Amino acid sequence: MKKIMTVDDSRSIRQMVAFTLQQAGYAVLEAVDGEDAMAKLTSDVSMVLTDLNMPNLDGIGLIKAIRANPVSRFTPVVMLTTESQQGRKMEGKAAGATGWIVKPFTPEQLVAVVGKVLG
Repeated sequence: MKKIMTVDDSRSIRQMVAFTLQQAGYAVLEAVDGEDAMAKLTSDVSMVLTDLNMPNLDGIGLIKAIRANPVSRFTPVVMLTTESQQGRKMEGKAAGATGWIVKPFTPEQLVAVVGKVLG
């Protein structure tokens, strides 16, 4: 079973994402921000879904930290965010984001993107 980490400072978003992914047959690991995510990230995490705007370590910082870590360097990272501005997308891409989902999104969209990224 593939394990996906969801990183968001909003408990309701984490719960919705976790519920949706568990229903689709994935294991889910939750983190409240980028620092928490880096502390919990292990080699068995298949993918990371992260919010952009979070305290302590934001989504861009988290992506950079994931890319700098030999254990997670190639782990796909998809950003979940209300930010749809092109500039922020380019910043995420430059940091190493694999993809982008704009909130609000449907459970079907989430599962489709995860399925596509994980092949």
